Amino acid sequence: MLTQQQIDFYHENGYLHIPNVFNDGEIEAMRDDLNWMIDTWASRGIGWTGPWRKEIMDEATEGKSELIAMHDLHYYAASWMRGVTKPNLCEAMADLLGREQVALHHSTMHVKPCETGQPFPMHQDWAFYKHDDDRFVDVLVHLDDTCHENGEIRFLPGSHKQGALPHITQFADGTPCTPHLPQDVWRLADSVAVPARKGDVVCFNIFTIHGSYVNRTHDMRRMVRVGYRHPENRQTSGQSCDRPNLMVWGRRRRVQGAELFSTETSASAEAEHAVKL
Repeated sequence: MLTQQQIDFYHENGYLHIPNVFNDGEIEAMRDDLNWMIDTWASRGIGWTGPWRKEIMDEATEGKSELIAMHDLHYYAASWMRGVTKPNLCEAMADLLGREQVALHHSTMHVKPCETGQPFPMHQDWAFYKHDDDRFVDVLVHLDDTCHENGEIRFLPGSHKQGALPHITQFADGTPCTPHLPQDVWRLADSVAVPARKGDVVCFNIFTIHGSYVNRTHDMRRMVRVGYRHPENRQTSGQSCDRPNLMVWGRRRRVQGAELFSTETSASAEAEHAVKL
């Protein structure tokens, strides 16, 4: 799927723009279902918290900033199950992860509403789903064209080579906040913009430092992050930890101590279900 030049660029810079992964019909179906999920399932709120908000937003924007989000779109719409398992996309992930095995870890909606759609401070996605190594690729599926005005993705090239970095997880008073890096050290202004067209994907290493600016346009900026990993890259905490992952390329090798996935509901899941009932 990918050329050696593309693979080398990814490993050197920590990100890669792959154009035209999805055709117009696929994008239309995925956009239609995403819009339905926004109205039916997604949450709206201030999004990420932390002192960084006042560092990269003026007071008026910060007070109105909003994020629309939800996890695992492929559990809610068939178009997204087809999208996250699309053969050419999964083969591209195999090219970046070593051609052996690729597992789907998650999908997450990131929609920036018009005019004050939330920016993202500089961070590594590792802080949200920690793994032992960097055999994890995040993919941004673009449902709209992106540019500076609507908050395209931005990277610090080569930053993945530093490995996992400590993130700020508290305000000065000790109150928890969303993980992010010190903005005076890792500056959004120093990042490289990677605008893309709808149907394109932009992928990056779990350790690559990235962020984005506010959406100041009159339209939503619709994007979905899909995480793919080598199934033997052990997750230690965070989103989707200890959950079975779908194999989308190759076979799951049986390593020492590996057992079949359980078909039983865990006690904690049963208790949560009882509470909801």
